[in-house]
Amino acid sequence: MKEPSRFPYVLLMSFLSCLLISIGVGACGYLIFGDSIDPQLTLSMPKQFVASKVAVWTMVIIPLTKYPLTISPVAMSLEELLPSDLSESSTVSVFIRSSLVLSTLVVALTIPFFATVMALIGSFCAMVVSFIFPCASYLSLFRERLGKLEIASCVFIIIVAVICSVLGTLSATAELIAQNIA
Repeated sequence: MKEPSRFPYVLLMSFLSCLLISIGVGACGYLIFGDSIDPQLTLSMPKQFVASKVAVWTMVIIPLTKYPLTISPVAMSLEELLPSDLSESSTVSVFIRSSLVLSTLVVALTIPFFATVMALIGSFCAMVVSFIFPCASYLSLFRERLGKLEIASCVFIIIVAVICSVLGTLSATAELIAQNIA
């Protein structure tokens, strides 16, 4: 950046633009589909449009690209535990990463209600990692230099994230209980 002092402003503007775009897309989706949307969003899309096909394939590709990024730190940690001659071998690396992927697949297919359990864990962890922890850390590190508006904003974000986390956790727990009863 030409002016690093403007980084907080750039960061704020990028978050606000992402927020406004997300709210706009959500509002348009609700106005278009209303309450009649299927829980699996792709089933509600008209099948004859190219844009629907692009959206479906985008939803397929995103998890396929995120999973290797998520599993890489685990694989690298396992590779570091090996002796140096083995950890430098590409064959061992492929074997470890393939084993991790296959073990994840086996767990996902064999454990009943795995998706609901992941929703339960995700609703809690996503809010903690994405909102609560960064804001709390920011407050902890820079409390003396922050203005009242910044402190209020961080506290507001933390409160909203805690509420979302609790509601998501309760929703996933209720779904898990409902699946066990049925």
